[in-house]
Amino acid sequence: MEFHDLSHDLRRRLTDEGLRADEVRDIVVRTLGEDLAGGDDVTSRACIDQGQRSRASFVARARGRLAGLDVAHAVLEVVCGPAHLEFTVVRPDASEVDAGDVLATVVASTREILVAERTALNLMCHLSGVASATSRWVEAVAGTGTVIRDTRKTTPGLRALEKYAVRCGGGANHRMSLSDAALIKDNHVAAAGGVSAAFARVRRASASLPVEIEVDTIDQLREALEAGADLVLLDNMDPTTMRVAVEVARRHELASGRSVLLEASGGLTLEGAPEVARTGVHFISVGALTHSSPILDVGLDFEDTGPPH
Repeated sequence: MEFHDLSHDLRRRLTDEGLRADEVRDIVVRTLGEDLAGGDDVTSRACIDQGQRSRASFVARARGRLAGLDVAHAVLEVVCGPAHLEFTVVRPDASEVDAGDVLATVVASTREILVAERTALNLMCHLSGVASATSRWVEAVAGTGTVIRDTRKTTPGLRALEKYAVRCGGGANHRMSLSDAALIKDNHVAAAGGVSAAFARVRRASASLPVEIEVDTIDQLREALEAGADLVLLDNMDPTTMRVAVEVARRHELASGRSVLLEASGGLTLEGAPEVARTGVHFISVGALTHSSPILDVGLDFEDTGPPH
């Protein structure tokens, strides 16, 4: 099956969303290739006349936050070709949707819509699930000033899309890659011979790169603050210990004139998020946003089918 390029307008929209259009197309092509396995949709080819066109709608089956509509559009453009496709957005990404809401409509070859259907829905349902979960965490800490962030615990090959979905849910992105910033974790500390030694080696390697240090005790926090960390990750601390950590960081800021951001991570739950946020941490990072969010159910409903052309 011939795969088509993306239209200029869709490429521009993807870029505006912080996505690389060529990367999105590559993901779409790989996913379609997995579905077709080098062959064709034998059922649609047997049942549907060549040239038949249909109108169909993407419809939400549950309440949630939408993400990935332009990715679904990309699937249809790759399969149908932009010139042979009418795709109309009804509810844009980041919208709150209810069961029964029409999200977008498509008019194209019936066979080609059916080829694209499962890939488009798999991606949009997954991304909308990530956005929906993120929005629940964001709502849980509303009014505290704490920001919900993701992690690098993403589905291999889908990181850019999943982190985009987090943004649609109102969250913020942590590192996109290992090269964005330095995060000194326990294994780095052990290998380097301590928190201060690890920080010094990273700072020698790059004078400008943001450096975050993971700690799990107040003593390690003090060492990280003295070393000069820009951000400290409080790993698996209970809220009582976090409150102590926040106070230690505040006293350090008063004494040094240098503020340090604090991030809570590890063992956190949605129910416990408000209490964690009220400790005064700046960020809560949640790996489950990308590695464990259930999908938001979306379907594709055919409205009418025209005669073959």
